[in-house]
Amino acid sequence: MDPVRLSVLDRSRTREGHTHPEALRDTVGLARELEQLGYHRLWVSEHHGVPGVAGSAPTVLAAAVAGATRTIRVGTGGVMLPNHRPLVVAEQFGVLESLFPGRIDMGLGRSVGFTDGVRRALGRDKDDAEDFEGQLAELLGWFRGTSPTGVHARPAEGLTVPPFVLAMGEGAGIAARAGLPMVIGDLRNREKMRRGIDHYRDRFRPSVWAAEPYVVISGTIAVAGTPEEARRLLIPEAWSMAHSRTRGTFPPLPPAERVEALTLTGKERDFYESGLTGHIAGTEEQVAHELETLLKETGAQEVLVTTSTYDREALLDSYRRLAAITSG
Repeated sequence: MDPVRLSVLDRSRTREGHTHPEALRDTVGLARELEQLGYHRLWVSEHHGVPGVAGSAPTVLAAAVAGATRTIRVGTGGVMLPNHRPLVVAEQFGVLESLFPGRIDMGLGRSVGFTDGVRRALGRDKDDAEDFEGQLAELLGWFRGTSPTGVHARPAEGLTVPPFVLAMGEGAGIAARAGLPMVIGDLRNREKMRRGIDHYRDRFRPSVWAAEPYVVISGTIAVAGTPEEARRLLIPEAWSMAHSRTRGTFPPLPPAERVEALTLTGKERDFYESGLTGHIAGTEEQVAHELETLLKETGAQEVLVTTSTYDREALLDSYRRLAAITSG
């Protein structure tokens, strides 16, 4: 297939029998490996109070990743802007860009936490997400030095840190109106994804941040020697999603063999099977064909891979295989 810009979002997923610190160190180690493989970006995420995710402070983790690498771009996928004051976010990214010039990305989302308890702990509620567009404008203003407060964001003001909007719900329209690159997923609802991309391109307004639309499609991609091996990479995350939908907590990832030995209820089985479908998974030839078709349908300029699994060696092997088939 034709070469494509390839990036990774690693959520620092915790694994059964392993600690949160291990998950964070795994992310840093993966960044080093991906840099050697020629990946364009490594992004980290923001989750609060989730047993299965260690990544709660993305700008802190991004600093560790950037400090351990030399060339790969590093960013957030994303900082959840409603959780923070835009000035503080600008200052944090200003520090990152000052320390690692030309390598930092600012991926921004509008989530305010998965549960009422987390939102209360953050001092936020669901309605705070409704002002995401205003929060985004304020944040970008700190970099441009246009705040009406008369305050100046140090060291952010005057720096250029590429902003990306994570397009969930209204995100495509917001990204278009702001003239920003857009990250959109997931692969399990491709018709909805294509509608979002069309909406974004039709309404895009050029800005100082981007002269033309830039689309990053995100989702789970698993590559292995056989289709069965690729499918096994999907099992831990599919089970964790099913567990969260039926029991209300998002747990650490279990080994695939433990999931295969479980007896699931009918409801759990339905969610589990649903979690295994809609992704791109298979051998190099199968993945190359499906990914090439998807890129032609969407016209996306970049792919952000979001795969999580228990077996880190198998995950790295998948990334090696994917890099080989997308490098031309």
